[in-house]
Amino acid sequence: MMQQTMTVRVSEKKRKEVEEIKQLTREYKVLAIANLQNLPAFNLMKIRTQVRGRIVLKYTKKRLIKRAFDELDDGGILSLKDKLEGIPALVFTNEDPFKLFSILKKSKTPAPAREGDIAPKDIVIPEGPTGFTPGPMIGELGSMGIKTGVEGGKIAIKAEKLLVKAGEKINYKQAELLTKLNMEPMEIGLNIVLTYQNGEILESSILDVNI
Repeated sequence: MMQQTMTVRVSEKKRKEVEEIKQLTREYKVLAIANLQNLPAFNLMKIRTQVRGRIVLKYTKKRLIKRAFDELDDGGILSLKDKLEGIPALVFTNEDPFKLFSILKKSKTPAPAREGDIAPKDIVIPEGPTGFTPGPMIGELGSMGIKTGVEGGKIAIKAEKLLVKAGEKINYKQAELLTKLNMEPMEIGLNIVLTYQNGEILESSILDVNI
């Protein structure tokens, strides 16, 4: 009997989640799909505080999101089922899609690179002094094609060097070097995959413009 009661409660919770997604979709003008992959809980809480009153963020199991989309029975929304990437979340707002993307982009914070990360933009090692004394670090920099010299008893980078191109994967040695140089080329934040409004789908590559 206890098992049956627990099952009923779980089912009720799932039903409530589905109904909430449907209600929010009807209530707000814009629905966006975001990816919470690699977003620490602390940063997520900070973002929610920053956008409170302008955006409603809803995250639950992927299959419950798909069920809600099925029950909404909207051709455009049904096509979004294949766009639920990584750890998906739904964003609801009455803001313009471009404004929404801009708001969330501004809420992102710099972060160190890790092995396997994809460079969001070209990562360039700038010309100028470093805090390193001459030693093994010269060889480490040289192995990556970075020209160095010694100025005032410290290693200096003689010419800027493109270390990783935008869209490329960062390897272990590159990530380690960037950490040693105190560079934080990554951005932590809520990554919008696309927005949906009145049947129109706008992907992040279109939304990422200076408005």
